[in-house]
Amino acid sequence: MKTYAIILASGTGSRFGADIPKQFLKINAKTILEYSIEAFENSAEIDNIIVVITPQYKTLALDIIGQNNYKKITKILDGGKTRKDSSFIGVSAINDTQAKVLIHDCARPFISSKTITDCVISLDEYDAVCTAIPSSDTILETQDGIIKNIPERSRLMRAQTPQGFKLSVIKKAHELSKNDASFTDDCGLIAKYNLCTIKIITGSEENIKITYPKDLLYGEKILKNHK
Repeated sequence: MKTYAIILASGTGSRFGADIPKQFLKINAKTILEYSIEAFENSAEIDNIIVVITPQYKTLALDIIGQNNYKKITKILDGGKTRKDSSFIGVSAINDTQAKVLIHDCARPFISSKTITDCVISLDEYDAVCTAIPSSDTILETQDGIIKNIPERSRLMRAQTPQGFKLSVIKKAHELSKNDASFTDDCGLIAKYNLCTIKIITGSEENIKITYPKDLLYGEKILKNHK
């Protein structure tokens, strides 16, 4: 059974505020896109990589990818209007009847090889896995500026990517949710339709999502720590 990595690099990065989408910004002379691709390129667990890119910046993406000797990229696809649309485009491009699929946000360039391996191996036993880390902060449930509930922190975790699935399960989730756009990640689809148990894979504090300019500085510190 082959394992595919779908890298979602089709966001516009509106919260970041740069002139180009954040996946094309550099940290220590290498783009965020390159870091994310190389994490999966260098993993022995990954057979094929599908990159879903912002259509307006596809030429730039092709130039960056073309400058590197990536062996596992099999498809570079135009993304959709939403993350869910782009995920569906990537999943639909896999023609195998059986496969493992890891879906990863390109904006998390420091995903570790251990996390990738843990996700892939866990899919031998589970049909869906979600990378997550414990919440160190108290989370408040609010409404109209008022606290409605304070969940027990020990039961709360912060979701990351990659999220992994058996191909048949994630395809079914997308089919069931064709007319529902109210999801921020793929495990949310699985959970709503109660398709299977979702196994938690412990992630890393370094697996940050680049969202704001200050995150680039933190990224530089992460890379420095790994020298």
